[in-house]
Amino acid sequence: QLQLVESGGGLVQPGGSLRLSCAASGFALDYYAIGWFRQAPGKEREGVSCISSSGGSTKYADAVKGRFTISRDNAKNTVYLQMNSLKPEDTAVYYCAAVNTVQAMCVMTPITDWGQGTQVTVSS
Repeated sequence: QLQLVESGGGLVQPGGSLRLSCAASGFALDYYAIGWFRQAPGKEREGVSCISSSGGSTKYADAVKGRFTISRDNAKNTVYLQMNSLKPEDTAVYYCAAVNTVQAMCVMTPITDWGQGTQVTVSS
């Protein structure tokens, strides 16, 4: 069973930065495109960003373009989400999951179960 574990969340002031990590347990991550998702209180879970298995293709939700950067280190079996210029509306539980690909490009449709996520709170 594919299992991904998120970490790196925390409390940060508006304008601050955090780097989230998504680590694979028991399988090689480099075969999979990976996506980051988030769920704010009272809202549906939404796709934030995804990266192809090679790292050559990435996608971002409009709300985070220019502020967030997704990357991967297949040697470390880990995908990262660097979040800069954080805003209070970025407050959510962040999840990662393997996602579908279409013509080698990632699509923010999860194909693995959700983990526990990591809480990101942006507040002064």
